[in-house]
Amino acid sequence: MILPIYGYGEPVLRKVGEDISPEYPNLKDTIVNMYETMYHAHGVGLAAPQVGLPIRLFIVDTEPFSDSDDVSKEEAALMKDFKKTFINAKIIKEEGDVWGFNEGCLSIPDVREDVFRKPDITIEYYDESFTKHTQEFTGIIARIIQHEYDHIEGILFTDKLSSLKKRILKGRLTNISKGKANADYRMRFPNAKKKR
Repeated sequence: MILPIYGYGEPVLRKVGEDISPEYPNLKDTIVNMYETMYHAHGVGLAAPQVGLPIRLFIVDTEPFSDSDDVSKEEAALMKDFKKTFINAKIIKEEGDVWGFNEGCLSIPDVREDVFRKPDITIEYYDESFTKHTQEFTGIIARIIQHEYDHIEGILFTDKLSSLKKRILKGRLTNISKGKANADYRMRFPNAKKKR
């Protein structure tokens, strides 16, 4: 089932997600619905707060980036088959020299800005079978994970911009919170007269 994506200004996007257990109600269906919603919106990642759930769950599928001119052949090969579900994730290390990459977000349509992050991460998480993993990721895969991880911490990519950029974007973000956004997928806005 395709779920509405919560837009900028929805309070759930600012909540730190709660850990969940294998008994979380309808967990398998929730994960399936999140993948369906992400693919419908042409995203490469989606976090549970973006569909209204304040829990520590996000999904990533980097396949659409595998044919990007911005990645090396080696990185493209890794991205082709990288699809993972992250439950109760905790980034335990971020390393390397920060680098900029143009990011966007399904909750903030039509806004893209360069965000600076460290390139290498170590993350602990459970997969959809509640098997625990500790893994290292690098490059764009790490960046997508960091972006989605921020969502379960109540952080949006716009929080990482300079104060000047934030001031420039303020009007556009206010408009998004009022439902004035161009998205070709279902969204829910906090201050809109009606849901779209």
